[in-house]
Amino acid sequence: MRYLLLCSLTLILCTCAPSPDGEASTEEATTEMTETADDGWEMLFDGDDVDKWRGYNRDAFPNLGWRVENGELMVEHSGTEEAGFGGDIITREKFKDFELELEFNLTDTANSGILYLVREVEDTPIWHSAPEYQLLDDETYKVTYPELTDKQMTGANYDMHAQTENYSNPIGEWNTAKIIKRGPHVEHWLNGNLVIEYDLHDNDWEQRYQASKFSDYPTYASVDEGHIGLQDHGHLVRFRNVKIKRLE
Repeated sequence: MRYLLLCSLTLILCTCAPSPDGEASTEEATTEMTETADDGWEMLFDGDDVDKWRGYNRDAFPNLGWRVENGELMVEHSGTEEAGFGGDIITREKFKDFELELEFNLTDTANSGILYLVREVEDTPIWHSAPEYQLLDDETYKVTYPELTDKQMTGANYDMHAQTENYSNPIGEWNTAKIIKRGPHVEHWLNGNLVIEYDLHDNDWEQRYQASKFSDYPTYASVDEGHIGLQDHGHLVRFRNVKIKRLE
């Protein structure tokens, strides 16, 4: 009943006709219904605070390197750790089967990542344990570092499963990333396009793992339930509308 009332109110206020599937036709109305309907989504960052996040292997959120501005969660450009890395951040909660969606905006030469199934290991970098949805200024890095492969490009499962096609919007424009994890099956989506999919720990995954940089790290993808993480790689990257749905 609450969902129906909200839809009705949204339609009246926006003076827009419903589409054939019963949803409002304007972007504003769709956004409002998505955020208010009881459809299972939980906002991990709604533009106001970072209460659901903390530093990796820390109790609190970093006091430098990250900030909230204009409804965006921003990792700042620091260049080096000595210049003020805030460090990677993770959700306070762990997630097993989920659909994660967020918007990201890269700056020139930016490098970052969305990590999942994060297992905290003391004195160990986050990427030793967590698969990573790569975020990168692909075109710049292809020129600057020609040795990189499609396994290091945006949407790839970093160093494991290669980007099939670059679906990124131009640098400075917003993109929508989605990660779906259900049982062992994982999908990476970018701007509505399926980039890669794989099954954790099947024969193909094991072969890729042994050939990757992660073969020296037994903690990599070693848990079925873990934190969501955002990477501080010393480059300015903006995030917004970070939400997750737990899957049965």
